[in-house]
Order: sequence, then C-alpha cells, then structure tokens
Amino acid sequence: MSPRRIVVAGGGTAGWMAAAAIARTMGRAVTVTLVESEAIGTVGVGESTIPPLVTYNRLLGIDEAEFMRATQATFKLGILFDGWRDGSDRYFHSFGLTGKDHWAAGFQHYWLSGLERGQAAPYDDYCLELVAALKGRFAHLPDNALNYAYQLDSGLYARFLRKMAEGDGTRRIEGRIAEVELDGASGEIAALRLQDGQRVEGDLFLDCTGFRALLIEGALHAGYDDWTHWLPCDSAIAIQTENVGSPAPYTRAMAHDAGWQWRIPLQHRTGNGIVWCSRYLSRDQALDRLLGNVEGRVLTEPNHLSFVTGARRRQWMRNCIAIGLSGGFMEPLESTSIHLIQRAILRLIRMLPLGPVNPSDVAEFNEQQLTDMVQIRDFLILHYKATDRRDAPFWRQCAAMDVPDTLAQKIALFRETGRVFRKNEELFAENSWVQVMMGQGIMPRSWHPIAAKLTDDELARFLASVRDRVAQTVATLPAHGAYVTRYCGAAEPADRAA
Repeated sequence: MSPRRIVVAGGGTAGWMAAAAIARTMGRAVTVTLVESEAIGTVGVGESTIPPLVTYNRLLGIDEAEFMRATQATFKLGILFDGWRDGSDRYFHSFGLTGKDHWAAGFQHYWLSGLERGQAAPYDDYCLELVAALKGRFAHLPDNALNYAYQLDSGLYARFLRKMAEGDGTRRIEGRIAEVELDGASGEIAALRLQDGQRVEGDLFLDCTGFRALLIEGALHAGYDDWTHWLPCDSAIAIQTENVGSPAPYTRAMAHDAGWQWRIPLQHRTGNGIVWCSRYLSRDQALDRLLGNVEGRVLTEPNHLSFVTGARRRQWMRNCIAIGLSGGFMEPLESTSIHLIQRAILRLIRMLPLGPVNPSDVAEFNEQQLTDMVQIRDFLILHYKATDRRDAPFWRQCAAMDVPDTLAQKIALFRETGRVFRKNEELFAENSWVQVMMGQGIMPRSWHPIAAKLTDDELARFLASVRDRVAQTVATLPAHGAYVTRYCGAAEPADRAA
C-alpha cells in the first residue's frame, strides 16, 4: 500500500507540532506536506505551558536543553493568581502534589483535621513546587521529584519544530489557500487549491488554520458550540516587554474589573497580555490598562485578538481533523492551548487509519476531544464563578451565573466533604482542584474520618515532617535564573532573527 498522504493546512505552533510528531512517529508509513503562507500571521500567544509538554517533547526525542535554548524558554512551576477571590487576595496553583496522600484520602483531609486542631501551617507550605516557585528556585531533581513545564516563545517553538519536521521528511509548500476542493461523491476533501494555482492532494487533511477554520468549518461546516455564557471574556491584547530582574519560574494571572492580565517571563523578554469582556471594557481602555501595568520597555506593537470560547461540534469530520484553534478555543487562563494541540495530535496518531477513514475512530476521537474540552472548560469556569468579588458588573455577572451540572457537582462535593474525584484521565488532577477551590474561597465543611485515626501528636509529627522536607529540599535549590543560564542559556536576543 502506498504511503498515506497527510496534508497539514497552516503552520504556526499547531501545524508544526502536528507535522513534527507525525513525521517522526510514522516515518515512511506516511508522507507529510504542510501548506502555509508567510503573509498570514499566527496568534502566537500560547507561551505558558503545562507539564504534559515535557512528556510530548520526550516522546519525540527532543533534547530539552537544546529546545529551551532555541525557544528562549524558562521553567514554570505553576500560576500565581492575584485578586480573583476578593480583589486583594493571592493564591498559587502549582504543579505536582501537596503533602502526602493516603490511598483512602488526599492530603487535604489531614491538613483540614490539623487546621481544626490548631496544628496546621498554611496549605502552601506542604507543596514543593509552590514553595520553590515563590522563592524563585529551580533544579532538576532525581526521579522527577519537581514537576514543571515551560514558558517559551511559541513562534520560536514552531521554527524549532519546522526544522525537525523537515529533517524527518516533511515537505513545506509556501502559499495561500484559495479553495478547498471536495469530492463530489464522498464529500471528503480532495485537495487544497492555492492562489498560484497549485493543487495539493491528500488522504487526510489537518486543519491548523486557527480561528479561520478554513477546512473544518469553511468547507465542511462542522458547527460550533458557543460557551461565552460561562466564559464571557471575548477579547485579548498581547505585547512583549523587556525583562525586569531575573525571570520567575511561574506565570502570573492578575484579575481586573473586566477580566485579567497575564505576565510570562522568558529568557529574552516578558510576554504580557490582557483578557477582557468587551461588554464591560472598550479596546482602548483595555490597551491603556495593559500598558499601565507592565514592567520594562515595550518591545512590540499590540497584537489584538477577538475570540469566541467554545468547541467545534465535530473536530474530526470525514477526512479532516481540526488541530488547535480550528477545533475550539479555551482562554489562556490555565495555559491549556498547546496542551489541546498536543492531545489532538497524539490521539490522531493512535487512531491513524491504514485505509479509509473508520467512522468508529471518528466518533471516538470526537467524544474524547469534547470530553477534554468540557473538563478544561469547567475548571476555567471555577475561577470566575467561585468569587467574593462584587466590585464590578463583570464579577457580579460571573458570581450569579448558572454553571454546568458537572462543575456544580464537583464544587458541592468538595464543599461538603473535601473530596475531589478525577474522571476519564481528566487533565487537572485532585491537587489542582483543591488548590484552586480553596484559593477561590471554597473551604470544605468536613473531611475524611481516616484523619481522626491519628492522635494529636501523630498528626503534628506527620504535618511537620512533610513541611520540613519541603523546606529542606527548596533550600538546596539554586536560583531559577542562574540555573536556566547554566542549563540552557540562549544567545543574545539579536540572534533570534538569524
């Protein structure tokens, strides 16, 4: 059987992540052709990532130091949230685990019991990643004991992956797509016709055209579910600034009266952006607010984005698979954009058909993709719904809105029992839900009775041992900036264009 022809429509992070993974994994079993135009810009603001990207890069055999050097990356241990609960608060959502779980109950149950007995320190003190982040420290530890992700330049990441993909045989065609040709009999995509008349045929087509969704929506009309009634922010502006001081090993998400602002420190610059609901703030007001709350000299012109949070109803339709923004959009609050690209690519590789597209594969792919997005959607809604802020119409709207039953059940269970259950390989594990729910002000009214098994002295010793181990480990870690310089220090910023 001749190699299956896979055509990737669009470059950027999504397109080159797909091409690189498929070309490296499948080798001569497929041919990969990527069509993109230098004249079409990419969104390019997905600069903060989560730990699964570490695994993704390892699966592709990518040398971490080389990758970080090429993308001007720093390490990330979590996200610092400012002002989400009452406007003056601060909490941290870290990677990894807090404390030490028992098979019957998570660590939070022991901590809650200790809190009632007057023996518990702040919950943050029991999490290695959290304490290390706030102290600005990082190092690789044996057995991957410190969980991390990256803060990176997504444009440079795409360039890095392009070199890798082309080295593995991917063919790149420069050109703008003028028409998506459909087969009259099957309704499948037969070819992409470019503005210069060139015709690119294929068996499978990956739509990596971003918000435009030229193939999955423009040609196949897959439909879109709008989730803005739960996630009302619909606009963003991104800019880049000079670094001020050593880069922190975490991303910041700072709430304001109509949304929030991000700050992502890389080696050579800091990524900044503001996300807001246009019903409550104008574009000019948002830009003024962003420029008034950045550190360092502004390096770029503002990049304005408009979006509709939601999911494509079918992300695999006929012989077309949506990858990235063409399949839906989750606002960048929990850094899930690149993760959703990664999940779609790896899922596609596992389901790649040998012959004709199998309807059972299509149905399973769509169900799994939607499940991923719904679970992430609920986690994002939590940040807006669980708030005591009533200082602005935006926050009053968020606090009053109805939420999906799936989220309402999770909140009610935690509030009453302190329990969180992870379902169907859910991205955000128990520790994430616990940190964010308590950070947003949801405190359990009870906890698992196994915590009562320990005497006061036993519980005090247990909590102290966890806390001391965290403090002692963090004390041995070097400063994050110094570690990055030694491990993967990149060339001067002027070399980026080389």
